[in-house]
Amino acid sequence: MLIKLAETHLLGILSYCRQIFLFRRVRSLSLLFATGLGLSLVVAACSPTATTQNTATASTSAPTKSVTVSIGYQKSATVLNALKTKGDLEKALATSKSSVKFVEFPAGTPLLEGINAGSIDFGYTGEGPPVFAQAAGTPLVYVAYETANPKSEGILVPKDSPIKTVADLKGKKIAFAKGSNTNYFLVKALEAGGLQYSDINPAFLKPAEARAAFEGGNVDAWAIWDPYLAAAEKSAGARLITDATGIAANRGYYLARKGFVDEHPEILKLILDEVKKVDRWAAGNPVEVAKFLETQLGIEASVLEVSEKRRNYGLFPLSDEEIAGQQQIADTFQKLQLIPKPVQIKEIVLKDGK
Repeated sequence: MLIKLAETHLLGILSYCRQIFLFRRVRSLSLLFATGLGLSLVVAACSPTATTQNTATASTSAPTKSVTVSIGYQKSATVLNALKTKGDLEKALATSKSSVKFVEFPAGTPLLEGINAGSIDFGYTGEGPPVFAQAAGTPLVYVAYETANPKSEGILVPKDSPIKTVADLKGKKIAFAKGSNTNYFLVKALEAGGLQYSDINPAFLKPAEARAAFEGGNVDAWAIWDPYLAAAEKSAGARLITDATGIAANRGYYLARKGFVDEHPEILKLILDEVKKVDRWAAGNPVEVAKFLETQLGIEASVLEVSEKRRNYGLFPLSDEEIAGQQQIADTFQKLQLIPKPVQIKEIVLKDGK
């Protein structure tokens, strides 16, 4: 019994010594490996040739990311409508492995709601919608503006209406699109006529609804823009009591989703270049534009020629003058509590490509 206990004890001691030996050997090998790896990393870090080669390989092997650009447009917005039809933008984007999808909207306000939802990257509206959108927290950027067109919006009354001047609108029901360029124009026209916004009964209606209400005698007046303005004058015999001359600039603005501007500045530039080409074409071809819009809007070409010949074209980056003009609109809307808080237009304007 004593002999067996001694053997067991001896075997335990030998096993313990073997484990100690193996542990020290592994630890030594691990230390040597770590030291060698560290030296290798130091050498690699100090070698400019190796770093340059690795960086070059990574950049050249990374594929160009394809993008599908979503553009919101209105049929009455000549340039983007024509841009869609001509198909030149698709060809230009194809060179960068990108594509475009056009989405139609009835007015500027829902278009900017699309930008807010992230479903639209680029679009065009009048002066009012971007102010409301900014106040609501929409992540948008002004990227360009279209020349002022004061003769392209006005206040209409039925041909047999007793209303002769803006002052006669007191207590009357007036149709217009809330948050649109005509919303601001109406406010300023009322001021010029000695009235306040609270002196009228607003009827917030989109163009198609407003025309039906106007022709049906359900409103006393209608503040609207071309080509609906020209169409109502021609088909319904509507009478213009004032346009925006000397009252409001009536500029148009090209806007983009901020994330799109930040992530794809080169594609934004490409889009604006193509927009400029169509803009120049439209400026020099009013008759051809009228024929094109006739099939799009269902309005006679002769009526559309009227609206085309009294409008101005031209695409430019925003200067301090345009920013100040938009700021005045924003301040007016805030004063009337049409927007919930003050906004600073300059904070969301693309200037010098930034």
